Amino acid sequence: MSDRLQPSRPAHAVPIRVMHWIGVYAMGCMIFSGWEIYNASPDLPFLFPRWAGLGGWLGGALAWHLTAMWVLCVDGLAYLVYGFVSGHFGEDLRPPAVGAFARDLHAALRFRLTHRLGHYNAVQRGLYVGVLAAVVVQVATGFATWKPVQLGWLAAAFGGYPLARHIHLALMLAIVAFAILHVTLVAIHPRTLKAMIVAAPREREEQP
Repeated sequence: MSDRLQPSRPAHAVPIRVMHWIGVYAMGCMIFSGWEIYNASPDLPFLFPRWAGLGGWLGGALAWHLTAMWVLCVDGLAYLVYGFVSGHFGEDLRPPAVGAFARDLHAALRFRLTHRLGHYNAVQRGLYVGVLAAVVVQVATGFATWKPVQLGWLAAAFGGYPLARHIHLALMLAIVAFAILHVTLVAIHPRTLKAMIVAAPREREEQP
């Protein structure tokens, strides 16, 4: 059924909005506590600012990290179930065609890519699918580095504990880069933030 016949359809369903903010909180806690954990045993020639760490010390950071991990896992599983059952993945987040992604990316780089509430352009779909996949691998490498003996098979799947830890760090940096880009785009289109908080109406895909 077209949007013209459903003028009151919300841009984002209530479950999506709730799970989005739970995920933001859990991921934020994991990122900032992860920086504190990294600083305790850095394997690259840099440290994260002390003011940006969460937990105050290694033990506190681990407590925050592991607690937020379970929140993120439960929230992520709920999102996956809802996404498949409701049709959200098939309708809104289906992977874009290469041509469509290139076209929309070109428009975005020229600041000519339009945005309508409740619709995902090819660039958004590509980035969202990519970050969802990154989070899944991030959780898997997190388990591999947390329990490298008990979950030795998982650590081995990532090439061993040291490589799994490096993949975990690299994906964290990629997720942070996505978050910065996402917040920047929200600042450019502030009505998208309101739509993720309240039931803003879904805009028509084609304006008359």
